[in-house]
Amino acid sequence: MNQEQFNLKLDELSKMLKKMDDESEQNLNLEMGDIEGDFEKIFDGKITIKYKSNNNKELKYNYPSDSGFDLYSNEEITIPPFGRALIPTGVYFDLPQDFEIQVRSKSGLAINQGLMVLNSPGTVDEGYTGEIKVIIFNTNQSEFKVEKGMKVAQAVVSRCVTGRWVNLVEVNQIKDKDRGENGFGSTGI
Repeated sequence: MNQEQFNLKLDELSKMLKKMDDESEQNLNLEMGDIEGDFEKIFDGKITIKYKSNNNKELKYNYPSDSGFDLYSNEEITIPPFGRALIPTGVYFDLPQDFEIQVRSKSGLAINQGLMVLNSPGTVDEGYTGEIKVIIFNTNQSEFKVEKGMKVAQAVVSRCVTGRWVNLVEVNQIKDKDRGENGFGSTGI
């Protein structure tokens, strides 16, 4: 085979590969479109979170753009000055696979009453089906009485990578990256 024949064969092969790439990309786009359509049909555009409540409060988002919904105290509890208390909510969740609920402070409670979720965000794992309880910290110099039915926190539903998708591998050394060991204020105050 001479150089001219070789170049023709190479050009022919290149055209075949390009055609295969174009067809593969079209098929991939079609498959992704089908998957997105199936997802919307199955979920009707929303994720369903099942819950049971013993507190006579309907869980709901106050605005469509809210990322969290309120959790309410199911008991009357007094929190001592600079103390903490475990507040039951009377709510139980059945979370779908690879979702969690993050329990966070409410900004109004923090600024107006000095109450905050101590381990914010608290994590409710997919596999946990017990009652949601909130650890509230009282930042005040006086005791605070949490009334039954009072908003105590907000819950944010989040997708997460659960243990079923992670392979933890111990190594002798971690590769150094641009930030290295610079933490705790290293980017300025």
